[in-house]
Amino acid sequence: MAEFRPRRKKKVCQLCAGKELDFMNAEDMRKYINEKGRILPRRVTGTCAKHQREVAKMVKRSRMMAVTPFTK
Repeated sequence: MAEFRPRRKKKVCQLCAGKELDFMNAEDMRKYINEKGRILPRRVTGTCAKHQREVAKMVKRSRMMAVTPFTK
């Protein structure tokens, strides 16, 4: 017999829900990078593919503007 696994609730893309992303806001950028400074994948952040590309672009911009570090 197969085991019963409860289904996980699907994450909703916060950017599709109307939240704006600003690369100058370090607190917003920290939600999308891990403790080593790497960009978190879609399955962890819950963003859609379109907005994950935007998140990656914004994280890279914030690194270049020295708002967030490249590594920790």
